[in-house]
Amino acid sequence: MTQAKNGDNVQVHYTGTLEDGTVFDTSRSRSPLQFTLGEGRLIPGLEEAVIGMNRGDAKTVTIPPDKAYGQQRDELIVSMDRTQLPGDVQPVVGQRLEITQANDQNVLVTVTDVTESSIILDANHPLAGKALIFELELMEIG
Repeated sequence: MTQAKNGDNVQVHYTGTLEDGTVFDTSRSRSPLQFTLGEGRLIPGLEEAVIGMNRGDAKTVTIPPDKAYGQQRDELIVSMDRTQLPGDVQPVVGQRLEITQANDQNVLVTVTDVTESSIILDANHPLAGKALIFELELMEIG
């Protein structure tokens, strides 16, 4: 049997959960995820888990934060005066906003706290600092 290796185009069905069992994403209700191993388009731990699998293989892997979305970085959490928001934006905790930085780069942030005068924004990936558990099934190797 051919094992998946860097450079192979693969199709993988997956279900991603957190350690508490919360499902954060799955491909089971749609087409398998298609990608080329070694291109770096996915988190490193997921690509590493697929390498060496054969078509039809299934396994469950736990990917630590350093091989997923990294550790939570405190410097990516900032307080912002509410007067800096456009007038039509009414922030609520959990809301995702796109902000433009001073260098004209757009960044997605999550509102983590709201007061009358300020809001706290977190630019960390929502899964940063978390171990991710993936149930994988390799459907195709091309």
